[in-house]
Amino acid sequence: MPHIHHSDTPSPVVLDRREGPYGEVVLRERGDDFEIIANGCFLMDTSDGRSERLLIDAALAALPPGRTAPSVLIGGLGVGFSLVRAAAEPRWGRIVVAEREQAIVDWHLQGPLGAISGAALADPRTGILTTDLVEYLRTTTDRYDALCLDIDNGPDWTVTEDNTGLYSPAGLAGCRERLTPGGVLAVWSAQPSADFEQALRNAGFDGVRTEEVNVARGVPDVVHLALRTV
Repeated sequence: MPHIHHSDTPSPVVLDRREGPYGEVVLRERGDDFEIIANGCFLMDTSDGRSERLLIDAALAALPPGRTAPSVLIGGLGVGFSLVRAAAEPRWGRIVVAEREQAIVDWHLQGPLGAISGAALADPRTGILTTDLVEYLRTTTDRYDALCLDIDNGPDWTVTEDNTGLYSPAGLAGCRERLTPGGVLAVWSAQPSADFEQALRNAGFDGVRTEEVNVARGVPDVVHLALRTV
């Protein structure tokens, strides 16, 4: 989730660089923060976890009252903030994270990001799937009470017009299929999108709404929420 760096921030130090099946991923340290760079593009850092935390909190709040030990599938491990937030909440039941980049998983399990996620990864409710989320949603028979998606920079309509993307009509229909009745889909985005809200409705979701996350400057991040009511 991009944040504007001031000129007085320290220069980044590369801690690890990997060629993976989806290109190059790099872990950098900049002062007190860690950054993940994918194919030369800034992906996220540890400077501010508000968006990732709201993603989890909003999904829990949107679930039907009385849902005991709801399960959650988190799309993207990233720097670990969403997982940490879920594991800190005793009301969640099973917590599964799908992360396709083995390097990112390794940075948490054996590397410096374990300082953030170690306790959450050790939680008996937690499981990590090193798999592509779209492929997993298409092939699994598991169902979840909540899907929390923080993939790339949100539902970008210019690149996922085809029917293979997570945020395409087929992808959203697949998300709905994997939810229990009453389940909630929560999607982080860098900006509000009326098109995405309409796509959620077209895919059969109800109760579609958008919550804003105030950031230090610029347009707020948002979390799109949608329910599977039947």
